[in-house]
Amino acid sequence: MKYYSTNRLSPEVDLRTAVTKGLAPDRGLYMPETISELDPVFFAQLGTLTFQEMAYRVAVKFFGEDIPSEKLKEIVYETLSFNTPLVEVEPSIYSLELFHGPTLAFKDVGARFMARILAHFLSEEKQTVHVLVATSGDTGSAVANGFLGIEGIKVLVLYPKGKVSEIQEKQFVTLGQNITALEVDGSFDDCQTLVKSAFMDEELQRKMVLTSANSINVARFLPQAFYYFNAVAQLKEKHKKIVFSVPSGNFGNLTAGLIAKRMGLPVSRFIAANNSNDVVCNYLHTGVYKTKPSVQTIANAMDVGDPSNFARILDLFGHDHTWISGVMSGTSYTDGQIKESLASCYKHTGYLCDPHGAVAYRALKEQLQPDELGIFLETADPAKFTETVEEIVGKGNVPMPERLHEFMKGKKKTVEMGVEFEKFKKYLLSI
Repeated sequence: MKYYSTNRLSPEVDLRTAVTKGLAPDRGLYMPETISELDPVFFAQLGTLTFQEMAYRVAVKFFGEDIPSEKLKEIVYETLSFNTPLVEVEPSIYSLELFHGPTLAFKDVGARFMARILAHFLSEEKQTVHVLVATSGDTGSAVANGFLGIEGIKVLVLYPKGKVSEIQEKQFVTLGQNITALEVDGSFDDCQTLVKSAFMDEELQRKMVLTSANSINVARFLPQAFYYFNAVAQLKEKHKKIVFSVPSGNFGNLTAGLIAKRMGLPVSRFIAANNSNDVVCNYLHTGVYKTKPSVQTIANAMDVGDPSNFARILDLFGHDHTWISGVMSGTSYTDGQIKESLASCYKHTGYLCDPHGAVAYRALKEQLQPDELGIFLETADPAKFTETVEEIVGKGNVPMPERLHEFMKGKKKTVEMGVEFEKFKKYLLSI
């Protein structure tokens, strides 16, 4: 399988290059040359397959030509050592719980998969690879824990100072070993700009082997398609149209869902559920795409004003606004509305969302039609936002998993960093 750049100004590359480079030389994002539909027999068997079995068959379509079948199966099965259960919240509305992995967030799937693919490609090399990752919350912890202790790989996590929850922060600033946390005095967009600029710097490219573990990397975002298939496989109701409501920040998650649909998954449409960072929502309503500085919200993992993966969505639909808006709609909610929805869901159904899931739940409540069945992605354990959630539903109502207790005991170790690229570059060359 070849991978091309969304900017169409760089040569096509193989999977190994796409994964190890992360970003194309023309600053575009890599996309698979072909997205093949799965056999009808596969969909007929969907309800009888395990999560690992169906994910392996999906993975073969993208990675099967470049990775030996037994190795690919091993990577998939090791990645998915946990399930993504579908939970009925109320009639016709389900939660797809993506927080049962090691760091209790949906990004465990993509991060664990990418770590194993990268380790496979680097197994015969002696060079150290530096993985750069910008995070607005859960990406940092998922990537750091996914790569922890892997020989030949050093991970640098860039995160905005004071703009992630304490629990999220503790999951990557306490690890040590091959993980370094850089506390950037700026926004998530500043962190992402530093990472992208590093990939474009010729001197850094000559002197270091750099790659990204953000969802700009094909090995991070494509595996997220796995759990869309798992969601549909768990449905008992087959007669209604399926709608996925996706909490959206950098848009890797929704892009993976669109690719699952392109592969034949019977999904009617998607809702891009945004917080106050409404760049894509505005595009869907107006046809004009205009980035803007991100604003801080209680759903902090979605605080993105320049979502990288939207370039993939535009590419997937030939930059056709009519086509895109026919498949996905956009909503945007304030912090007050997010709190209101989280409280309402808990009061009336007993189901506890995290702030991001609450955004997607509200979008379904407002948009779902009688002939539709809605699935919202619950992307993180509510305990990762204990302080925020307890303010809404009351103290003592947010169970704390033991794994999070252990992270909280660790000692914070960070490197302070400004937003100036030259200082970041100097630091990279010094390590």
